[in-house]
Amino acid sequence: MELRQLEYLVAVAEEASFTKAAARVFVTQPCVSAQIRRLERELGHDLLDRGGRTVQLTGVGAAVLPHARAVLAGIDGVRDAVESVSGVVQGPVTLGSVASSLSMRLPELVADFSEQHPAVEISLSEGSTEQLVDAVRAGRIDVAVIGVGSDSPAGLETLVIADELLIGAVSHDHPLAQRTGITVDEVECHPLMCLPGGSALRAASDAAWAAAGVKPRVAFEASDPRVLAQLAARGVGMAILPERFVLSRPDELHPVAIPSMHLRGGLALAWRAGGRMSPAARALVAQARTQLGWSATPAHQHEPPAGRP
Repeated sequence: MELRQLEYLVAVAEEASFTKAAARVFVTQPCVSAQIRRLERELGHDLLDRGGRTVQLTGVGAAVLPHARAVLAGIDGVRDAVESVSGVVQGPVTLGSVASSLSMRLPELVADFSEQHPAVEISLSEGSTEQLVDAVRAGRIDVAVIGVGSDSPAGLETLVIADELLIGAVSHDHPLAQRTGITVDEVECHPLMCLPGGSALRAASDAAWAAAGVKPRVAFEASDPRVLAQLAARGVGMAILPERFVLSRPDELHPVAIPSMHLRGGLALAWRAGGRMSPAARALVAQARTQLGWSATPAHQHEPPAGRP
């Protein structure tokens, strides 16, 4: 019996899929299947029922699963003990991020963390909130900076690191560059550029338009807010972006306020709820709490402290 066989069994049981489990543990699907078959032969019983649309535990598999988790937790305990005695955090940690977080303090966090923990190998990846949430749930990414709206994604714990207004952004020669703000009703008169459907920021802006009974024309969508900013700077239209993101580009963009209680967007650090975390991942979350966070509650429960956006 090998530790990797127990790890694969837990992954398949939690994902209900050999394919998703293989992606989670970074091996091929045939490898996962073969190793679990070997474990089943050694134990003399089938652990998984492969006959349905999803993979399910057999009765024996359900009995084995908590013991497999306990063994893996014990291995984590060994690593924690070594870390406690040596005082050195080591190992890999994977950090994912939506593009808009690059305007925040994420690079500063990564640089400071690397300086304090030189034995930790940090891998960075970028994606949409939907992609990152799936990756964190599946265990492919340890921690991710995601966009959040009124609710936190199911199955994840979150630490809010930003909550700010969404505003319009236009070029300095755009007709709206002569104004500091417009009403929600006026938004209908101007072509918009937005993040795609499925993102938390797009959901917030769509809620603002729906509440006002307007149907603005979305002329362009892009998953990277930097692309929207570049297009707005070229006069293509008005981009809807986080205020901090727009104000950080005064030479390129003119900010346009759009008063609406719905036009708020947030960023949160997210990790798998109740899941096993490596010492390196725990250290990263702990540093983020100190360096970035001002709330450890889900996004729909937090209140910004005085003086913060």
